[in-house]
Amino acid sequence: MRRWTFGVVLLLCFFAEFAALIVFAFVPLDVSQNIVSVNEAVQSVKRDWGRLEGHKNETTLDYVVVDDMERVLLRTKGGLSETLHEAVIHRDTILDITVNGRVVGKLLIYNDEGAYLCERKRTAVFIITAAIAAQCAVCAAYFIYLNRMIIKPFGKLKQFAERVAGGNLEVPLEMDRKNLFGSFTESFDIMRSELKEARIAQAKANEDKKELVAKLSHDIKTPVASIKAASEVGYATTEDERAKNHYMQIIRKADQINTLVTNLFTATLEELRQLSVTPGDITSGEISELIRNADYLQRAVDFALPGCLVCADKLRLQQVLDNIFGNSYKYADTDIDRKSTRLNSSHART
Repeated sequence: MRRWTFGVVLLLCFFAEFAALIVFAFVPLDVSQNIVSVNEAVQSVKRDWGRLEGHKNETTLDYVVVDDMERVLLRTKGGLSETLHEAVIHRDTILDITVNGRVVGKLLIYNDEGAYLCERKRTAVFIITAAIAAQCAVCAAYFIYLNRMIIKPFGKLKQFAERVAGGNLEVPLEMDRKNLFGSFTESFDIMRSELKEARIAQAKANEDKKELVAKLSHDIKTPVASIKAASEVGYATTEDERAKNHYMQIIRKADQINTLVTNLFTATLEELRQLSVTPGDITSGEISELIRNADYLQRAVDFALPGCLVCADKLRLQQVLDNIFGNSYKYADTDIDRKSTRLNSSHART
């Protein structure tokens, strides 16, 4: 509603300025003399001729009376034309004063066209100045209105967005339903509350994940420890070399499972989403051992790796080899032929 009020006031001021300019520019000036007043002035001067010192001006006109020698006999006020020459230049009205059929003097009626024009100018300037002042006042009031209703609320929204982006969800957004952003700020604060609840729920979910990992780690380590202990007893008591190899394979896998579970247990929530890799130099003989550990069904054809150093994470490489051999057992179920390519460098990096 206030926006319509400001607009209407501005339009009214504009129309007032325009009307003042139209009147000043196109309305003609009425500079004709009042014939009735002129006749009254002439008759009163004739009547008082010879005793003009007691003459009283009964009209609204200003005039000067001169005799036939252009000597001033009467003036109604100062600043008037006192000679015929001045009267002609000023465009004054010049009338003869006739007494007893003889011209005895002249009546020089002052032309007030300039004063009237100046008055019209002052009126137009006053109207335009008042309209401009009103427009300036309306613009200033509208700027104050915009600053209070839009600019300041928008600045608060910007600061609030910066706080939310920085992770501060505790400070609520001050709402003012009177400004244009009233409902918008309410929506922003609802968003802040929802984000805060979502963060609390996420933190709780993270804690639940950690507790679940801890419980699973404990539950997995217990049977793995029993499997390893039983395998160690079987390895110590059996005399069959093939059985010893199987028991040793079980022991190694149990150690690997224990290492992985420990790694999972000690990892943070970010590390749960991204496994850490710690590469180091290992020999080709260690890689051969990792391959034999993964080939628990002994399907790989005999092989020999060239002597070299490899930059790799031993634990993660063992996981990769376990996946490769597991998939081969599951989907191919054939012997596995291992091939290698000799590198020119004495060190191989993977």
